[in-house]
Amino acid sequence: MDSEEGPRPPSRPTHAILEIVPQLDPTPRLAIDPASVKVNLTAGTGVEIDWKDGHRSSYTFPYLRDACPCALCDDEREKSGRKPGEPPKLAPGALPLFKAAAKATAAEQVGKYALRFAWNDNHDLGIYSWAYLREICPCGVCDRSKAE
Repeated sequence: MDSEEGPRPPSRPTHAILEIVPQLDPTPRLAIDPASVKVNLTAGTGVEIDWKDGHRSSYTFPYLRDACPCALCDDEREKSGRKPGEPPKLAPGALPLFKAAAKATAAEQVGKYALRFAWNDNHDLGIYSWAYLREICPCGVCDRSKAE
């Protein structure tokens, strides 16, 4: 059917569009919504999250720094074959140098979906979404479910 502006593109029912778009995140909403979040900046111990589904996650600051989700850190992890949270591997023959333990110097909430940290190595690019934090939960229960 033509209108005064010219031919119209064929219309598609909206349900057909929904069938084309893949489901991006199959995680149940309760599993990625925190009930409470405690960032222990002063003590320097890390982050504790109680999730709305009853699960509890505890992350040390070094673990979170090694899991930084920014493009730069993600690319470096991918090239070295590390998983999020794994510390960098020492190059063969390299001598270990002293490096201060990773510690967050500041933390801020990003909207209603994430946290951002400023680290003692001056890095602050990573935005840790609730979904990402749940995905990288280091507890034994989550470790076993990732292995399955």
